[in-house]
Amino acid sequence: MCKVFAGQNPDGYRQINRSIRIAGHSTSIQLEATFWELLDEIADSQGLTTPKFISKLYDEALEINGVIPNFASMLRTTCALYLRGHQPSAEEKQALKREAA
Repeated sequence: MCKVFAGQNPDGYRQINRSIRIAGHSTSIQLEATFWELLDEIADSQGLTTPKFISKLYDEALEINGVIPNFASMLRTTCALYLRGHQPSAEEKQALKREAA
């Protein structure tokens, strides 16, 4: 059973740094390649670039929670929620596309 997980391609858990502008500040985020691929997929599904999606996610999380203690971990759990089928409604996706235009 564990061979599926143990035998995965090491490229998937290779660390990748990306520079992104969040809240007007340039920052670097380090995640495993698999998470970057998922974030790219999530952003694309919402008609956004990955940096725009991440910036919007940051702003909304800050508005809702007041603080984000570990943003990289939040991005990883965002990917897990996405894989579990938690996605924005059609109306939310349309609103995102309008804002991005």
